Amino acid sequence: MNQETITWADFEKVEMRVGTILEVNDFPEARKPAFQLTIDFGAVIGIRKSSAQITKHYTKEALTGRQIIAVVNFPKKQIGKFMSECLVMGAVAGDGDVILLSTDFKVENGLRIA
Repeated sequence: MNQETITWADFEKVEMRVGTILEVNDFPEARKPAFQLTIDFGAVIGIRKSSAQITKHYTKEALTGRQIIAVVNFPKKQIGKFMSECLVMGAVAGDGDVILLSTDFKVENGLRIA
């Protein structure tokens, strides 16, 4: 693996924020099994939507109310008829399984990850 070194200024450009999942819906149009998520990032950023291929380890019920980490300053991405507005972060295994990144304790929505 060849890792490119970035500067602190490069890292600061990435807006990783804490959000709470408000709603989870099936995404049958997705190529790989996925959910459509509605996430609250607090008063400043607001509500954003994302799709996530996390159906192997998570149920809709387990995701609702859960705090996650997402990148909120990527451009929007059209996925079929769905517009993804942020990128939910997770650890990705070699087989593509995703384990979500989250906080140890409940914190205010919208807090920046540093």
